[in-house]
Amino acid sequence: MDEGRRKHWGWGFEHEQPAPDEVRGTAAFLASHLGFGSTEPEEPVPLSELTLPAPRLSVPARLAGICASDDYERAFHAYGSSYRDVVRAFRGQFDHPPDVVARPADEGEIEAVLEWALAANAAVIPFGGGTSVVGGVEPAVAQRFDGVVTIDLGRLDRVLEVDAESLSARIQAGASGPRLEDHLRAHDLTLRHFPQSFQFATLGGMIATRAGGHFATVYTHIDDLVQSVRAITPAGVWESRRLPGSGAGISPDRMLIGSEGTLGLITEAWMRVRPRPRFRASAGVRFATFEAGAAAVRALSQSGLYPANCRLIDPDEARLTGAITGPHPPHHALLVLGFESPAVEMGPRLAEALTCCADHGGTWDDPHDGGSEDSVGTWRDAFLRVPYLRDTFVAMGVISETFETAVTWDRFATLHRAVTERTTAAVHEVSGAGSVTCRFTHVYPDGPAPYYTVLAPGRRGEELEQWAHIKAAAADAIIESGGTITHHHAVGRDHRPWYDRQRPEPFAAALRGAKAALDPDGALNPGVLID
Repeated sequence: MDEGRRKHWGWGFEHEQPAPDEVRGTAAFLASHLGFGSTEPEEPVPLSELTLPAPRLSVPARLAGICASDDYERAFHAYGSSYRDVVRAFRGQFDHPPDVVARPADEGEIEAVLEWALAANAAVIPFGGGTSVVGGVEPAVAQRFDGVVTIDLGRLDRVLEVDAESLSARIQAGASGPRLEDHLRAHDLTLRHFPQSFQFATLGGMIATRAGGHFATVYTHIDDLVQSVRAITPAGVWESRRLPGSGAGISPDRMLIGSEGTLGLITEAWMRVRPRPRFRASAGVRFATFEAGAAAVRALSQSGLYPANCRLIDPDEARLTGAITGPHPPHHALLVLGFESPAVEMGPRLAEALTCCADHGGTWDDPHDGGSEDSVGTWRDAFLRVPYLRDTFVAMGVISETFETAVTWDRFATLHRAVTERTTAAVHEVSGAGSVTCRFTHVYPDGPAPYYTVLAPGRRGEELEQWAHIKAAAADAIIESGGTITHHHAVGRDHRPWYDRQRPEPFAAALRGAKAALDPDGALNPGVLID
């Protein structure tokens, strides 16, 4: 079904944007809940009032049918979906949009656009669903280029083959999460990869950014689901062999997973799929402190039970999302715990996990009275609303952004303390108030993936500087405490300074060598991962 046009400045479709009175009502509620934020929200600069720099490139006649340089296409493809992106687009600040947006329908058209762009000395930005939150699709490139061509893969959106015997499917890179799941549902199969950006995220984007899905353990990263990848590079077609596993040298798939559009344009992949789950069991478990919950989660992660969902939410975030309600004391950490299977009842598995939680002081409601399920459902609803609410936060002058990491269990307490203290200090230094909350999105036997949320009052016109100060404090603390600069959001341009500090220099040199071999002009997504 045609749902219309995406907003050029924020999340969702144009027809979904609430009326000003609705935004005002939501802002009033949020401000009363947070204790800051304007109850008189701004309105976004409409497309009709944008003044974009003139396009610098002339599209050849043979490509005119798949290329566009109108204001909407250029504005929509100028940014991803980070707080920084939304603020600038909301205010009509488009300093360097792409000159041309190409929407090829097949590999032949991709090759034709790529050949023309390289001959025209243009940088080339691969674009999937536009959900990058780290500056991964922003056309901020060096002045040595004479223009920028963004190649939107959205028309390559089909499931081409399903191999039910091997439980795999050949899927085009531009297929969004809902679209590929709709195709697989007809075969009673699922990819089972559900990032928060699922509505718009594309398979190629998930592979290129090494994305993590919603599920907390086992096959949660896109890495685990890729069987083989096909890509178009300036040096030719890159296609790996379909195999369940191989020890034949460095994996060609692994070089493309996480390559962020710097080595080639991913066009399709064979993906490991699975039967759709039929049995589920879940509970919301309360802990007196986040630390007690973390101890329980560590025990669960090392127990071999492998819950599908094992998200620990600190007391402040549980309170903000309304997940802890009713007669219980409001200041509890909440563990969203769940199991699922296509073939086996999950009640016994959940019971074992709850026994483990009880050993660490966890409590929960009787599943038959609905209280536990209500907590899980309330948190899930809040989780899915976040991308939409962030647009309202921007309108009311609230800084609303996240960052995530992963670290081994032995270093978690030190990292968590350093990140929380230094980020909170930075928030109060530049905003005077605000909160830094934490949840675990994924857990492993050797460590958790903490995910932090910042909410703070912004000063109109200075929000980007405020956020830059906060982000630098948080990122420095993560790297200095032994964590990764990103667990599942990719590197992009925003994380690049800390990524350079994280990776070994011999590896950086090897990556530059691969880049030089595949993209000698350095035109593919320049500034991301490597120079």
